[in-house]
Amino acid sequence: MDYELITIKLVTGFIGLWIMTRLLGKKEISQLTPFDFVSSLMLSEIVGNTIYQEDARYFQLVYGLVLWGGLSYFFEKVTQHAKRMRAPLEGSTSVLICNGKIDMNEMKRNRLDFGQLRMMLRQKDIFALEEVAYAIFENNGSLSVIKKPDYEMPGRKDLGMPHVEASFVYSLVEAGDILEDNLRKIGKDRAWLEKGLRDEGYGNVEALAFVEWSKDKGFFVMEP
Repeated sequence: MDYELITIKLVTGFIGLWIMTRLLGKKEISQLTPFDFVSSLMLSEIVGNTIYQEDARYFQLVYGLVLWGGLSYFFEKVTQHAKRMRAPLEGSTSVLICNGKIDMNEMKRNRLDFGQLRMMLRQKDIFALEEVAYAIFENNGSLSVIKKPDYEMPGRKDLGMPHVEASFVYSLVEAGDILEDNLRKIGKDRAWLEKGLRDEGYGNVEALAFVEWSKDKGFFVMEP
């Protein structure tokens, strides 16, 4: 194969991958969703196969990069702006442990067993399930954990402080959109949210960037 053609294809592939990385945004390896991982493998196949195959023309490489880049960019924008499509397309987080109790249905839905759960907890320096108040299985396969207050460092028990219940934090508004699913999880509705925000001095929910709520701390509001 002509070394000049290989060089042109390599440079084109390099530039194409760089442009796609810039368009799709920066993500750490740990933040990659399953689609991001598959997309990166597909890109490597497109570039690798077309570079060294003599019957693969230069414009086939360009077409493959442009088409796959366009599809990935469209998918990324859909998941960013169409929040109702985010869960079906990217998957949703799962609460495996809620208030110290394991949700076996969520364990089965995510095809996890106790060995895998304990391994992920050990990676968080937690070696006993009794220390966990909440465990959230993220889209990228990582585990986020809230410890029970008695096991926090330093432990409330060690300091002789009274026992308090751990509380979970729910995001209720993102970029002006009310998250109805999370409202249902806490047994509330839109009217309750709007009244609570009005009491805090915020009249227009759609003008808020982010709102989260917990039982012990109430509302936390961020404005754009």
